[in-house]
Amino acid sequence: MSKPIVINTWPWKNPTLGAWEVLKSNGSLLDAVVKGCTIAEEDRSITTVGWGGSPAENGETALDALLMDGPTHNVGAVGSLKRVKNAIAVARHVLENTQHTFLVGEDATRFAIDMGFKEEDLRSEESILQWKEWKNNKCQPNFWKNVWPNSTESCGPYKPLINQLYSNHEINEAGKLDINNHDTIGMIAINKDGDIVAGTSSNGATFKITGRVGDSPITGSGAYVDNDIGAAVATGDGDIMMRFLPSYQAVENMRHGMSPTEAAVDALRRIVKYYKKFEGALVVVNKQGDYGASCYGWNFQYSVVNEKLMVPTIVDVFPFA
Repeated sequence: MSKPIVINTWPWKNPTLGAWEVLKSNGSLLDAVVKGCTIAEEDRSITTVGWGGSPAENGETALDALLMDGPTHNVGAVGSLKRVKNAIAVARHVLENTQHTFLVGEDATRFAIDMGFKEEDLRSEESILQWKEWKNNKCQPNFWKNVWPNSTESCGPYKPLINQLYSNHEINEAGKLDINNHDTIGMIAINKDGDIVAGTSSNGATFKITGRVGDSPITGSGAYVDNDIGAAVATGDGDIMMRFLPSYQAVENMRHGMSPTEAAVDALRRIVKYYKKFEGALVVVNKQGDYGASCYGWNFQYSVVNEKLMVPTIVDVFPFA
């Protein structure tokens, strides 16, 4: 038995520790996961989570987050949240103060303000500079395809190509900027009773088309919990991952007898069958607190702590063959 446990994507020990301290002081699982994800959101060295990073093509930063409560199977999520910094906390209000699952865009911002959150600019000096340099580089790379003017050579506004015979930008490299264009925090916490909560937070793909929502706030893609079985969280190319619901698939794989690592590998193989250049990873935990992970297209690390480890520990994961 490895309960209680906190585990999250990437080698980010401070979020792991923050959530663990909440659990060890008899705080709730929701408090623990919100605390851990909030630490990541407020850490400006983690540029892919929270405010001040990953500008969209209009220069704004928008946030995605999800919180899933295993005991109730309830979910709260926000997508393309603008001008409110603490996305995971807003997701908690969706979970606890509405009968809905997912709020998006300007209406999610309005909801957050009604819940008492402060409206403020999510840009930073760094993100503004990053965006200006991108504009000066003819908006390269970007996420457009089959448009005119040619999106590989100039900025928009774009119009769709009438004749697809002359399509362009068929394989866009925007999502291949580097590993730092994918770093969602996905966190799972399990208490001594085996109850489970998972959460995610991300500011999405850098230079994304305005209005794009990633996989992080989508139930079954960014995260999934079945309180009888376990949980999974994902990081990577969200536009592809959401087409397969890999977190849900991994949990279902465990239901049918796979170990956490086997479950993660199988879920990612289903993606790689169609997308050979895919980059992503899954972290998977069963109800007993046994954990594993898998990745494809990159090397991956995650952070974990339980009673045996006592302190957050980084685990290296290498792509499966």
